Amino acid sequence: MKSRFLPIFLTLFCVINFQLFAQKSLPKLVKKGTTTQLIVDDKPFIVLGGELGNSTATTIENMKSVWPKLKTMNLNTVLVPVYWELIEPIEGKFDFKLYQDLIIEARQNDIKLVFLWFGSWKNSMSSHAPAWVKLNQDQYPRVKDQTGRSQEILSSFSENVLEADKNAFEKLMQFIKDFDNKARTVIMVQVENEIGMLPSARDHQNLANEAFKKPVPTELMRYLQQNRDSLVPEFREIWKKNGYKTSGNWEEVFGKGLHTDEIFMAYYYADFTDKITEAGKKIYPLPMFVNAALNKAGREPGNYPSAGPLPHLMDVWKSAGKGVDFLSPDFYNPDFKHWCDLYTRQGDVLFVPEHVFDQSVAAKALYTIGHYEGMGFSPFSIESTQKPEDEPLGKMYGLIKELSPLITSNQGTGKIKGIMLSKSDAETIVRLGKYEFTCKHDYTLSWTPGARTETWPLGSAIIIQTAENEFYIAGSGVVITTKFIENKDLNIGLLKVDEGNFTNNQWAVKRHLNGDQTHQGRHINIGTNQFGIQRVEFYGYR
Repeated sequence: MKSRFLPIFLTLFCVINFQLFAQKSLPKLVKKGTTTQLIVDDKPFIVLGGELGNSTATTIENMKSVWPKLKTMNLNTVLVPVYWELIEPIEGKFDFKLYQDLIIEARQNDIKLVFLWFGSWKNSMSSHAPAWVKLNQDQYPRVKDQTGRSQEILSSFSENVLEADKNAFEKLMQFIKDFDNKARTVIMVQVENEIGMLPSARDHQNLANEAFKKPVPTELMRYLQQNRDSLVPEFREIWKKNGYKTSGNWEEVFGKGLHTDEIFMAYYYADFTDKITEAGKKIYPLPMFVNAALNKAGREPGNYPSAGPLPHLMDVWKSAGKGVDFLSPDFYNPDFKHWCDLYTRQGDVLFVPEHVFDQSVAAKALYTIGHYEGMGFSPFSIESTQKPEDEPLGKMYGLIKELSPLITSNQGTGKIKGIMLSKSDAETIVRLGKYEFTCKHDYTLSWTPGARTETWPLGSAIIIQTAENEFYIAGSGVVITTKFIENKDLNIGLLKVDEGNFTNNQWAVKRHLNGDQTHQGRHINIGTNQFGIQRVEFYGYR
């Protein structure tokens, strides 16, 4: 006689096994064609982010008014500092209650988190180290400048500093693993923040001076020799100028000067950060990255936060920081294209974790995703807006969110182009398939209200090819004309132009565009301060 409990047991067994089988994998980075995608909940994920101001997330009470703003602006991710001084106020005693509550509230608002580890360094300084570290300079030595004066910067050459930071970071990653392993709200971690040397180009305390006299580490020399032809040109030129030497101390290999001081510091900053990163990944291997404060043109090392993961030092960071997944720029510098080009010239993925929250961010967010096929974008102090419903960034994030499945399915295949336009750079040409697109700022149309204004807002668009003659074009402030690449005598007509939206990944037409909206079939246009998606079909005629 069969037991009446057997069906119940089998049902429970199947449910438990299904739940185990259905558990989503950890967030990870996956190479797809020419780009790298962030995979979250087993699907490609574009970070439509915002970074909180440094002190905003220090209490849950202060966050109550923030979450609605983030939702209104269509964010799917918020970058949140984790402060060493708050999680380990007393040596060896940890408190993660604040971050537990933040994770819970993020889940309730359907928002993912990227934690920013404010450990040994934040904006070069060691301001977020606990008091017990700051008050014991003998055990936790600080950087000294060339005059011997101590700075508010912990030394990367101190084993005690490394072990204390590493222990705290390991405890953080263990907390995330224990509390968030199932829901997986935390999707990435930034290790330290805007590492850099000030006001001298290198550390001059005893431990640093000893290291400076020693031979350049074998690991760096091996990397340089193996990658000699693909090193960034400005770094290769330094090595070349000194004869491509493969052994010797720092000045023997790279010559005397501030440039060598910076290379030396970059290696040991990267080595320190790599040890922190690797220790954290052994516990819970989330994607991890490091960010940089960009240097200004013409300034010598020491007059900017030197030795961080800057473009001219990326090879040094890659040689010593193998556990770090990618390097990212923080933007308070207006030349966005220039710096993004530098960060991607070796084929690296672009993620912008911090950009001043100004009127340019909406266009730059789309350009990051379209032109660079980047991982995401995140303005700083995102909660500072008083009218989130009016923010252009929120409207642009809404477009990108709708387009995300279409974008991610075509990333790395050569079927996506992005453009960004201004008054000084009002026209650009891109090619997709058999078509050449001439893209101009909307204000180049003489009849637009802003054509004769002194200042033009940035315009931007993404063009995605979905069939031989079919494209989706989205953005704001652009006008586009088209011609064939191979046969420029063959005319192109607009067979069909529809404005619409994606709802549950299904395209829905709001209105068919023709007449004045396409200039009687002459161009595609999305006006300034409009945020739209258009599906376009072309045809040729003689």
